Amino acid sequence: MDFNQNFFEIFQLPVEYRIDEEELSVRYRALQQSVHPDKYASATDQEKRLSVQWATQINEAFDTLKEPLSRAIYILRLQDISIENNPTLDSGFLMEQIELREELEEIETRGDAGLSTLEAYKQEVLDVMSRLQDEFSKACSNDIAKAEYAVYKMQFINRLIVAADRLEEKRLDY
Repeated sequence: MDFNQNFFEIFQLPVEYRIDEEELSVRYRALQQSVHPDKYASATDQEKRLSVQWATQINEAFDTLKEPLSRAIYILRLQDISIENNPTLDSGFLMEQIELREELEEIETRGDAGLSTLEAYKQEVLDVMSRLQDEFSKACSNDIAKAEYAVYKMQFINRLIVAADRLEEKRLDY
């Protein structure tokens, strides 16, 4: 167990945005089984502590890599790029965000807007996210500034997806 490994190395995956999420899950379960505290019940206190620390590291790595946005941010972090809280984005993109936010607010305030309207909105936003993920993936290898910019956009779109999911839950009385 090497605590200096990056999250991709823990799961023996290449440092790439597009990963096989099923393979990630399979490797996660195998690693968790190998370090599960129950396997160390009769071990020394130090071995028990290491088991818990390693299990925690595996969980953090898995949680980071399984989510596309957190995986993108992590890839940037591996290249010593940290994401700013208030980035400057182009006005065209910001206007698109305002329009999408207003569209969601309109769906929320209109009582007659059914789930099909909300689903169509969510699909529109998911399509934008997919485009940005492709942009990030392509830019990672040759234009890290463009990749960073794509992550900032992905963060905005992710907030819209979360808000749409909340509205859907509210509409479905979850």
